Amino acid sequence: MSTPDQDTPPQPAPEVATRSAGDGWRTLAHALRPRATRAQVITGLLCALLGFAIALQVRSTGEDSLSTMRQSELVSLLDQTTRQADQLADQVADLERTRQDLRSGSTSREAALESATRSAVAQGILSGRLPAQGPGVAITVNDPSRSVSALTLLNLLEELRNAGAEAVQFNDQRLTATSSIVATDAGIAVNGVAQSPPYHWLAIGDPDTMATAMAIPGGAVAKVQIDGGTAQVDTQDLVEITALRELTTPQFATPEPDSQG
Repeated sequence: MSTPDQDTPPQPAPEVATRSAGDGWRTLAHALRPRATRAQVITGLLCALLGFAIALQVRSTGEDSLSTMRQSELVSLLDQTTRQADQLADQVADLERTRQDLRSGSTSREAALESATRSAVAQGILSGRLPAQGPGVAITVNDPSRSVSALTLLNLLEELRNAGAEAVQFNDQRLTATSSIVATDAGIAVNGVAQSPPYHWLAIGDPDTMATAMAIPGGAVAKVQIDGGTAQVDTQDLVEITALRELTTPQFATPEPDSQG
């Protein structure tokens, strides 16, 4: 007859089994833990430093154009912006008055006729079909070596427009929304017509605003000088633009037929 001690196998102690299970989970967690090598740490630090340097450079670049300007230039730029805002506010007020006049039954016909006349004159000036006069600037670009590029001249035109120029003439050519300034084998061509320096510009608008825009560091005049030319800007009380632009007949577009006819 066997004794109980001889038939029953020995059992492990509970604390030993618990410790073995805990060691297993710790081993698995240690195996799954991400390991950062020295190369990865260095790469991460370099990426962080590079991002900081790029952000700092972008911020400093955006501030350079203003930080390098003199106090008088900053005041002129602020004054230019304020004048443009005032002009826009005046235009809004004029449009509001026109709308009220058109809504009025007693003066609707006279107001409509006056509005149409003003619109026709404005469109005639903007499209280059009518001559124009008013205060503005005269700009002379000297380019004896013919090194001033067409892109620089186009930038000068855009600067004038941004400064509020309402009518512009380049030598004997009227510049409108459809005008072109390109480089050809013979030199600069405006509206398909070859031009020779010096280039004479006439622009009607606020003289002080346009003159200030031309003198901004890094602006149109500075780009002319970088190309190897010179530019002289003169404000004038009266600028007369006589060059006209002939409108071409649209090739594809035709007026919509009158549905009431």
